[in-house]
Amino acid sequence: MHPQPESYWGNVNPVGPRGVYDEAKRFAEAITMAYHRFHGLDTRIVRIFNTYGPRMRPHDGRVVSNFIVQALKNESLTVYGDGRQTRSFCYVDDLVEGIIRLFERGGPDPTNVGNPIEFTVRQLAAEVLRLTGGRGSLVERPLPVDDPKVRQPDITRARSMLGWEPVVSLEEGLQRTIDYFRRLNVG
Repeated sequence: MHPQPESYWGNVNPVGPRGVYDEAKRFAEAITMAYHRFHGLDTRIVRIFNTYGPRMRPHDGRVVSNFIVQALKNESLTVYGDGRQTRSFCYVDDLVEGIIRLFERGGPDPTNVGNPIEFTVRQLAAEVLRLTGGRGSLVERPLPVDDPKVRQPDITRARSMLGWEPVVSLEEGLQRTIDYFRRLNVG
């Protein structure tokens, strides 16, 4: 489903390479709701979408950190698949604000907190190269099994219930993240 509202229950391969990641998130939501219902606990469920920013680990395997480290080293940027798959990148400060508002004003049902603006992986790569001044090219590798083709949150609930939406642009957030990685001397 695209974009993904909170009512979307997902369609995952429980025995695929991503199965543990996908099913762990589903289990966490299920157990949280079970505690809410059975014990009457005041709970919150936040659905986080592709967060990035300073303090990311340089080699955590996520696309933003991978691209920044490769660009700062003037290496080719590794694109999995053809790079037309999309992601919605939420800067960490925006995410934290959304989570705080959810804890203060939200209810027990899942709430998407992410940036609804989509970019292709190729667009992200081009922006990282532009901002870093990197001279590498793009190298395509096979797309991992069960890798999602699109990822975009529907943040209607967060907007209406929390008065929240992201404010940091991809360019600004990437620049802050690149500056952090430069301070780490990863290039």
